[in-house]
Amino acid sequence: MTTVTDELWKKYKETGSPEARSALLDQYLGLVHYSARELAAKIPQSIELEDLVSAGTLGLIQALEGFDVSRGLVFSTYAMQRIRGAMLDDLRSRDWVPRTARSRARKLAEATAHLESQLGRPPRHIEIAAFLGIDLETYWRQWADGDRSQTIPLESSASDCTPGALRLDEIICDPDAEDPSSRITQDEDLECLREAIAGLPQKERTVLALYYYENLNLRQIGEVLHLTESRVSQIRSQALGRLRENADLMEAAT
Repeated sequence: MTTVTDELWKKYKETGSPEARSALLDQYLGLVHYSARELAAKIPQSIELEDLVSAGTLGLIQALEGFDVSRGLVFSTYAMQRIRGAMLDDLRSRDWVPRTARSRARKLAEATAHLESQLGRPPRHIEIAAFLGIDLETYWRQWADGDRSQTIPLESSASDCTPGALRLDEIICDPDAEDPSSRITQDEDLECLREAIAGLPQKERTVLALYYYENLNLRQIGEVLHLTESRVSQIRSQALGRLRENADLMEAAT
């Protein structure tokens, strides 16, 4: 029995229909949100869920482009790998510590734990260096690189030994801190903007997301949506026009 989804895949793969492609993206977008929530539970809270969703959506788009219907595979299984891969790639791109430095830090920690278990006491630095087969100068350099890879959350206590100690974010002065009232106004404006964008037609929302959120240019968006560059520019202009009109109405109402 042929389903609606089967018909969409057939139409998209045979004709490249932008409408079928958009419908498929909407249908499988839940996979992105599921993967984002699952990954967010395992990483620092400093990473925004929306950032993971953005990276995962790009992975979904890539999966849609590369999926071969004729192989008889389940798209959701194939797409989940691309979605998670895109999210992990995005997380790696945010990490300022080289992978080699993290690897060396891990080896130092493993060597320290092994020697401490073997000796029954904390090992000396020269003993760790000898165990790893490196000279003391190299050891100190690797130790320093590993130490720089450690971060301390601002929400942590300034003193683990003092009950009720203030958090770091409560005692570190921020000279660039903004006026709370301006922040409230900004949040209200952003909420109005989100509502206005949510009211746009699907194609206009997609173009704006790819242009402003994914930083794709008009030509790249055209390739993704199978549209000409001029058509993408026209859709973007229409969307911005609707948003400006909405903003004017909101201003007039206030």
